[in-house]
Amino acid sequence: MRQTTITKPAEVNRQWYVVDAEGQTLGRLATEVAKVLRGKHKPTYQPDMDAGDYVIVINADKFVLSGKKMDQKTYFSHSGYMGGEKITPIRTMMVKKPTEVFSRAVKGMLPKNALGRSMFKKLHVYAGSEHNNHAQQPTEIKFDKKGIAR
Repeated sequence: MRQTTITKPAEVNRQWYVVDAEGQTLGRLATEVAKVLRGKHKPTYQPDMDAGDYVIVINADKFVLSGKKMDQKTYFSHSGYMGGEKITPIRTMMVKKPTEVFSRAVKGMLPKNALGRSMFKKLHVYAGSEHNNHAQQPTEIKFDKKGIAR
């Protein structure tokens, strides 16, 4: 009879990864980053525990959108007051806040609870090719069509 091993939060070994978003499709890259943040790439994955790794995304302003999303996709927010809705097209968002587009895509793929919020805090997105997390010695990670390809 097999015995299931339960990993305790103190036993989780977290690593730092850096991902280059240049030329990558937004949704496909965001799903792979969300998997790493959740810890689904590890054999010790548990859905009720934050066992994921830290991810640094560089060149977040140079990803690609498929189809007509650049003209049709919009972001919606509401202030809570009558007539307080704001609809922002993705083209405007890419000019003003390019990192926000990628962050929202990843956040939408994480659990909608306290666990998902703690996973989202491990994501660091930068618009340029430079980041300020060199002290953590991140490993570069690339994604292919089947997932992680280191």
